[in-house]
Order: sequence, then structure tokens, then C-alpha cells
Amino acid sequence: MIRGIRGFVMAFALAGAATGALVYAQAVKEPVPAWLEAKIRDLPKAKRDFLMSDETGVFAARKELLYRRFETKTAAEIEAYIDGMMAVVEFNRFHPGKDEATIALNTEDPGFNAWKSERPAVFDTPRTPGPINLNRYMGASPKQGIPTFFNQPVALTPEDLRAGKVDVAIMGAGLDMGSGYRGAAYGPRALRVGEVYKGMGMVTPENMHVMVSPFNERNVVDYGDAAVDQMSTERSVDHVREQVRKIAETGAIPIIVGGDHSLMYPDAAGVADVYGKGNVGVVHFDAHYDAGKGEHLLSHGQPVYRLIKEGHVPGKNFIQVGLRGYWPNEESFKWMREQGFRYHPMAEVEKNGWDATMNRAVKEAREGPEKIFISFDVDVLDPAFMPGTGTPEPGGLTMREAMPIVRRLCAETNVVGFELVEANPLVDPGYTTALNSVRIIRECLTGIAMRKRGLTGDHYLSPLTTDHGQGPWKKTSNPPRR
Repeated sequence: MIRGIRGFVMAFALAGAATGALVYAQAVKEPVPAWLEAKIRDLPKAKRDFLMSDETGVFAARKELLYRRFETKTAAEIEAYIDGMMAVVEFNRFHPGKDEATIALNTEDPGFNAWKSERPAVFDTPRTPGPINLNRYMGASPKQGIPTFFNQPVALTPEDLRAGKVDVAIMGAGLDMGSGYRGAAYGPRALRVGEVYKGMGMVTPENMHVMVSPFNERNVVDYGDAAVDQMSTERSVDHVREQVRKIAETGAIPIIVGGDHSLMYPDAAGVADVYGKGNVGVVHFDAHYDAGKGEHLLSHGQPVYRLIKEGHVPGKNFIQVGLRGYWPNEESFKWMREQGFRYHPMAEVEKNGWDATMNRAVKEAREGPEKIFISFDVDVLDPAFMPGTGTPEPGGLTMREAMPIVRRLCAETNVVGFELVEANPLVDPGYTTALNSVRIIRECLTGIAMRKRGLTGDHYLSPLTTDHGQGPWKKTSNPPRR
């Protein structure tokens, strides 16, 4: 078996040398040590080119680390090691005629589109278009009744949104095939029942920080859930994008509750479909930069790359907050800079403090495109505040840090879409994930309501709770545009 692989590698190496197929070979960034040069001087050119290329990056982060493995090896052993690396790299590639580029669907199945088949209106009792209140009683309790997002009325169609003059439509999208842990599909359901303050009769609670109730200022509805093909992310995203687009076309702000971060692609693209490619900026909260380029072209780690590649949102319109851990790596940061990204990793927070970082990110958002889409991956928060997520990463934001920046962005910029993704109640030992996820959305709704009121100020803190009524409130006649 080893002999066969070795022969295959030799043939591959010779073919590569003859045809110049090793197009990824680049000059090594680090000089080859003299001791190694002596060992590889008789190495065939194709193998030497491979050793010098970036393709070895999957085996060692830096050439120096790779070279260390050769210190005690003979020239023959080094060549065998290179053979092994080349065999792995070649095997990993797509091979026409051997590998399937796609998995065929059974188009003969009479239920091919059953997963997204909408219920005909004639099946139900005729009604006038508009939101539907599902509460029987005036006093709404979180322990009873049919759960909806924030206990708000339900709308099922764009006609309902238009007739009800809806400002914000919150839609669930239970897609979780693009992540490691399954269970984010239950995020929308968990958040519907995770709201502690459901309301008290006709009164909806005000946010104590700013003394504004989003539900008294804005018309908010639960728009139900987008259909998801539970066997295909690729099929699902087109339908989700269509539903987001339908909401935005009515003038309402779509808020999408996921589901995993694969949703960022259809959610942001759906908004861009309405307002135009390049006209929407994205503020992306995440522990990871999610611009990978894996074989499926769409997963919870790849939506950013696809949005940029297809031109929906240019890199210069991306702002990322909260990056940390082990991804992005050096090469990824280089790509981000080439695309014009602005990013604020936790290292910046540790160096400059949260207030400085927050002010810088908000300023950048205000200076960007007129319209803003916010993508909030809950793993931007430290696992202490968000245990129920598929890819937790220590050292993240606290809720005390996350709430004001979300509130400020939604108050100080023209937010035309918002998503909260990767909340996975199945890996949460308690109810912290749903509780804090709901609060993040509520902070956005509060900011949207404040924008309508034209309330501005340093951090939008109510003088009633900060300075006994004498604080630096400022109210403008017109809401702040940028």
C-alpha cells in the first residue's frame, strides 16, 4: 500500500514539474536553514516546490514548525514525509469522474417542494388582511397562552404587514445543518417562550436605561417561521431569502431568529435584493470571521465570503466585532484587509477598553452606507452568558457590553435588518441562552423605537436612572440619520 502511494506521488510530482501544475507554489517567506538545505539538495524540483509552497500550511502553521520535524530525519525520510503530504493534498482535491460535484435530488418525488408549500388562504376562515392577536385575555402572562415573539400579534403574509402598517416583523428560521452541534433549529421556539416580561395588560415595560418601550413606539409582529428543508441547507436558503425580501419590500424591518449562521447569506442578501447590491452595510458580531471557503460553499462558517463573492455586500462595508480564539488566522486577516474590512477583535478591547472600541465601531457604522444590517452570532458573548451555542469561545463580550452597542447601533443608524443566530437551547443546561438572546433583540427594538423618537445622547441613558432627572438628555426634532 505504501509502495503504491509512493509511486502515485512520484507520478504526480513529475507531472506537476512537467506541466507547471503547482500553481500555488510561492517563494518561502522564511529562509531554508543550512542544515535542511544540505538534506534536500537532491530533492526533485516538484517536491521542493511543494515544500516551499503555501500548500504545506495544512500540516504546520509556519515553515519553521515544519522544518523542526525534519531535524532528526535523513534525506530519504524527509522525502518520504513530503510524499505523504503531497498524497494528502492530492487526495483532498476534487477529481472529475470520480467525485460527485453535487448529490442528485429525486425530481420524480411528488412531494419535491412539500417542505415549503404554503397553506392556501381558502383553507381557512376568510379574514381581512392584518395582524392577528392570539391572546384571549387582556393580561398576558408568560406562563400561559400561545407563545409568540414578545407576545405580539401574528402576521402571515406581506398583505398582513401592509394592512397593519407593521414596522418590525420577527421571523424564525430553524436551519441548523451548517453547524457542528444540531439544535439551533429550536432557537426560535426557545426565544418565543424565553421572554420574562410578556406585558401587563395594555402596558408594555419600558427599558429602564432609556425609559422607552419599543412596543409603544413601533408596530411589531411575529411573522411565523420560514420553511426549512431539514435535509438541505442549499435548498433552504433560497426560500429564507425570498421570505426576508418579502418582508423588506413592505417597508418593515425583518428580524430573523435562527438557526445557525448559514442564515447570514440569505438574510443579508434578501435585504440587499430590496435596497440594492452595495447599498447595505453589515455590522457582524461574532467570535469567528465566518469567511471560510470550504467545499460546500455555504455553512455557518462561510456566509461572509459568499456575500462578498456575489457582490451583495462589499468588504469595505463590513464591520466585525468580537473576534477571538483561533480563527481568523494570519492569512485570513490578510484577506480581510485586502477586502477593506474593519474589524475589532477582543484583543482591541483588552488593549483600549470597551467604551473606546464601541465608540469606534459605532462611528464606522455611521460613516458607512445609509442602511445597516446587523448580524449577531450569540457566540460573540462569553460562554458564561451564552452557554447554549454550537461553537463557544471563552473571553467574549459580557451582556453589559453587548446591550449598549446593539441599542446604540439600532438608534444611531438606519437598521433595515437584524438577525440573531446560533442560539442552541439543546446544549444549554438552563435558560440563560434564551433569556439573554431575547434581551439582545429587545435592545435592538428599543434602539429602533428611540430612533423614531429622535432621542440622542452620549450612551442613551435616561436621566431618570442616571442623574436623578438632570442628565444630558438631548431630543432632536428629527431622528438621527447617520
